[in-house]
Amino acid sequence: MSWFSRSNSEQSPAATRQDRQKCWESRDQYFECLDSAGVLTAGEEGTACTKSKFQYEKSCAKSWIDYFNKRRVLAEKQKDMLAQSQLQSQEANRKL
Repeated sequence: MSWFSRSNSEQSPAATRQDRQKCWESRDQYFECLDSAGVLTAGEEGTACTKSKFQYEKSCAKSWIDYFNKRRVLAEKQKDMLAQSQLQSQEANRKL
């Protein structure tokens, strides 16, 4: 098994380039499935993305999964805030 599957008590070797690439690819596939299901927060998709979620969890370290899932939600919130900011800026410029 890869370094991702070791228990916390064992020292894990560094991820290889291939391990990282496989993780990123499985993450991208899972997130694409979530997007197509209209789900923002990972884990709330029910059975819609079971296969891609399994591969994602198999290919990535738990700490990476936690980071990627939190980053996905944060990025969406940032996108919404940026859109609101741009709208407010346009409205302020119209009043001038």
